Amino acid sequence: MSAGARERIMARVARATASRPGVPHPGALVTLPAEDAVDAFVKRFTISGGEVARADPERPPGEWLTGFLRGLEPQVMGVAVGPDVPPELRPGLPAVAAAHAGAGISMAWSAAADTGSLVLPSTGTRAVQLLPPVHVVWVPAARVFARLEDALRELEAELPAALGLHSGPSKSADIGRTVVTGVHGPGRCIAAFS
Repeated sequence: MSAGARERIMARVARATASRPGVPHPGALVTLPAEDAVDAFVKRFTISGGEVARADPERPPGEWLTGFLRGLEPQVMGVAVGPDVPPELRPGLPAVAAAHAGAGISMAWSAAADTGSLVLPSTGTRAVQLLPPVHVVWVPAARVFARLEDALRELEAELPAALGLHSGPSKSADIGRTVVTGVHGPGRCIAAFS
């Protein structure tokens, strides 16, 4: 676009909006805190097509996850694990490249009940989050906040330039307004609580 064309377009926008009254900033969003943020998160996340699994408290989490993944259809044989997943939460399945994994395993920084969103790092683990057909995200129950604003405020000191918000499996409806799951990422997104 030439500089002259840009100037003409911006002038037209300025003329069109000159007579419109200004709208004040709405301020902080007011969302009533959930009595139980985890239950509210589960409700929103599952409405969006996400799944929730709770680890068996009688078994070590990594062992439980191994059995859980083997019980999926199709059975998961190899996994890609994000570097921030602690050893005790890693399944006992062969580690493979994300492009060939049956499941990607990530660790959520936090979750927001009001949006049903998982807050995930955007660096170093994007392939694990997007390439396998199943994405399992460990969610610390103590890091589920009533509002997305609160979840982000907790990260304020270390908030990166970008982060991932996952609110269920990948979905698209850009062709014929037909919703298709798993087109641009995992067809299944599972929040796992230990």
